[in-house]
Amino acid sequence: MATLEDIEDLIARTALADRAAFQELYQLTSAKLFGISLRVLGTRSEAEEAVQDSYIKIWRSAGRYQAGGYSPMTWLITIARNTAIDRLRARRSSASDLSEADAIPSSDPGPEALAIAGSERARLMSCMEELDADRSEAVKGAYLLGLTYQELAERYDVPLNTMRTWLRRSLKKLKDCLTR
Repeated sequence: MATLEDIEDLIARTALADRAAFQELYQLTSAKLFGISLRVLGTRSEAEEAVQDSYIKIWRSAGRYQAGGYSPMTWLITIARNTAIDRLRARRSSASDLSEADAIPSSDPGPEALAIAGSERARLMSCMEELDADRSEAVKGAYLLGLTYQELAERYDVPLNTMRTWLRRSLKKLKDCLTR
């Protein structure tokens, strides 16, 4: 497992157009970014495209990353999450013809994957129940429905920074609960 310093170094080398560093950065971080994109978008194919778009953005903007500021993973995750949310918004705004959907084979997971996901889902739902109801719904809105912090702040009638605090503290509580 690479350290945060290793990832920072790879981003710095990517800023210098080092393809080998970019390839290594991709190998070390793509699974995490794919998982985030998949949670936001819900479909594998769209998540794959979002990850590809994310890495194009990372390649182009690696020079803007400031080492010592945010964690390099936070920077990468923010790019992936925002790219996925942009795709989700574009999907919502464009009305597409679904008449061809019946001819497309299902990409639903098999029985084993469903059993594993069900177990993980049960643990997560148990931990979500430990949160206050409004915090739990805010987490679902931000990380499953792709709502922005501003949209959530307006929905719950709280200042934007309060919503950010809610989400950060809720994620910490979930992490603590899931690691018990």
